[in-house]
Amino acid sequence: MKNRILYTTTVMFIAVVILQVSCATPKYVTEKSGAQLWGESCVRCHNIASPATFSDVQWDVAVKHMEFRAQLTKEEAEKIVEFLKSAN
Repeated sequence: MKNRILYTTTVMFIAVVILQVSCATPKYVTEKSGAQLWGESCVRCHNIASPATFSDVQWDVAVKHMEFRAQLTKEEAEKIVEFLKSAN
């Protein structure tokens, strides 16, 4: 019984560690600025608009929508919104 509990605990611990490592944000994302991510992610499908084109609220909505469509991570989307609001 003790061996089974030890085995189960060990397997669960390893699974949690693997899950945490796999969910970490890739290094290439953390090193990029919001402006870089905006240019790389948005220019693929859109003409680059001036950040002043939309209000802060409109950028929140647009980037939230594009987070799904452009497959942006939450961190990428946050950096892009932060850049757009600062340049707005």
